[in-house]
Amino acid sequence: MSSNVLTMYAQPRRVDSQGQAKVTGMVSFSDASGPAPSAVYVERELPPGGTPAYLAARGGGARSFALWADDQRRERVATLVTLSAGGGVARFQVLGAHGEVIGTIMREKALRGRGLRTRWTVHQPGGSEAVGFKGRIVWWWLWWLLLPVMTAILVFSVFDSVPGNEGGFARAPRRIRWRANGQIPLEFRSKGDKLHVHAPGVDWRLGAALIALLRSFNVGAWDSVKQ
Repeated sequence: MSSNVLTMYAQPRRVDSQGQAKVTGMVSFSDASGPAPSAVYVERELPPGGTPAYLAARGGGARSFALWADDQRRERVATLVTLSAGGGVARFQVLGAHGEVIGTIMREKALRGRGLRTRWTVHQPGGSEAVGFKGRIVWWWLWWLLLPVMTAILVFSVFDSVPGNEGGFARAPRRIRWRANGQIPLEFRSKGDKLHVHAPGVDWRLGAALIALLRSFNVGAWDSVKQ
């Protein structure tokens, strides 16, 4: 199945020759032959209270970030804002450069929303809702059955300094397949943390916002830094 693969990279803080901080979060596109660029740059947007206020809000599920055409912030291409967050359920909206609605995303945390697994719903104006669940049921059952062994593996992985080690088998299931009208328009694969956009009708800005949002709920989230 042909798809555009989106990958997010979070890099250390950098400054230009004038001492201006650059945007270091980047989403790359494997196929930029269509309307999508080769990459966009992602940066959290801080509320009036600054970083402490942002971190306090994100603890309840809120997120806010901008997508830029370059790392110098010369052109904004999209913005993700939180419509509501609380009780394990958060609703987000992705807006275009002129404030137009590109799509909405809802995250319902496991056991807080409508199921035993975290549920992600993506909707683009004029299209059908795409619903995806974090991990497959069979892998979740296996993971819980092996939890004592998993705990030992996780403890070992903390002291394992092998480059690229991410906990391997000890990680909880994270793959997400979105379904809409019998199709799979979107798929998040835990190996490499990549978002595969299978449907050509999915707005690339919505895809970029989605992979950044997904990565913000992972361990070591890119938007959780205290500076």
